[in-house]
Amino acid sequence: MTHQTKAIILQTVKYGETSLVVTALTCRFGLQTYLINGVRTQKKGGTKAGMFQPAAVLDMVVYHQDQKNLQRVKEASWAILFHHLFSDVIKNNIALFMIELLHKSIRQPEENTHLFDFTEDALLHLDTAEPAVAANFPLFFSLHLTHFLGFRPQSNPNLTPPFYLDLSEGTFIKEPPPHSHFLDTSMAETISELLKMQHPGELVQLPLNKQVRRTLLHAMEEYYTLHIPGFKKLRTLQVLNEVL
Repeated sequence: MTHQTKAIILQTVKYGETSLVVTALTCRFGLQTYLINGVRTQKKGGTKAGMFQPAAVLDMVVYHQDQKNLQRVKEASWAILFHHLFSDVIKNNIALFMIELLHKSIRQPEENTHLFDFTEDALLHLDTAEPAVAANFPLFFSLHLTHFLGFRPQSNPNLTPPFYLDLSEGTFIKEPPPHSHFLDTSMAETISELLKMQHPGELVQLPLNKQVRRTLLHAMEEYYTLHIPGFKKLRTLQVLNEVL
C-alpha cells in the first residue's frame, strides 16, 4: 500500500552501483529510512540523485510497513524549489548545520507534524533571510528546536538581570550553579532574548559578533549533549564557525 507524504532529507548514502539509502523526516511517519533503487543512473525518466540532497523538501509516494526499518519510495518530486539555500555558501552551511542537529536529535520513528512544520518553515525563512537574520539563524533554530524535543530552557518572568543559565537543568537562575555547565550573565541574557523571539525576522534586532555566536553555538551543542543520551558532536559546527 502506498502513502503520500512530504519529506525533509536528512542524510543520503550511496548504495551499490545505482541506489541510495536516504534518511528523511517525513510529515506522516516521522523519521524514516528509504532504499531508492536506480536513482544514480542517467536513464530517461529516472529520479535524479540531486533531488535527495540534505535539506531538500520533497513530495513522496512511499511504501510503508511499520515492522520494517527500511522502506521504499515509489515516486518523488520537489515540494519546494529554494532560491538560495543550495547555491549560497553561507545559507547552505547553516541549513546543513540545522539538518545535522535535527538528525542527531531524533531517535524514534514517530509522527510529529509540528516538528516537521517547524523545520520546513525554518528552511523557507532561511532561504529568503537577509544576512543579519541568517547569521543568527543557527542559534534561533537550535533554541526553538528544544521545544519540540522536550527540553526547552525554562524562563522565569520574575527574574531580572543579571542571571545565569544552568545548562544541565535548563533553567535561568540568580546565582551560578555548583558545576561548570552554565552560561554567565551576558550570554544567559542573550539566550533569554532569543527565546522570546517567535519569528526569524526578529533576529535583525539582535546584533551579535562572531565570538558571541561561536560561544553560544558551542553552548547549545553542550546543552544537547546534556539532555540527549549519546548525542554526538556536530561535524558542521566547525565549518559554520568559519563561514559566519
